[in-house]
Amino acid sequence: METFNLEGHPHVELCDLLKHLGWADSGGQAKQLIAEGLVEVDGQVDTRKRGKIRAEQVVNFNGMKAVIKP
Repeated sequence: METFNLEGHPHVELCDLLKHLGWADSGGQAKQLIAEGLVEVDGQVDTRKRGKIRAEQVVNFNGMKAVIKP
């Protein structure tokens, strides 16, 4: 499991998170993965490309998991 720190920001957009974690090579690829329903937030498929991911949420993709910290 990975940890992503918001570093004082209130949220991170889901497509940006995939890029920061290295799960997607580009914003376009991240948006495509999200649109295809391959990303889960807190156990539910999330197709909101710019969905706001906040502290304590858990994001899953392709067997990888990341928890978001403040």
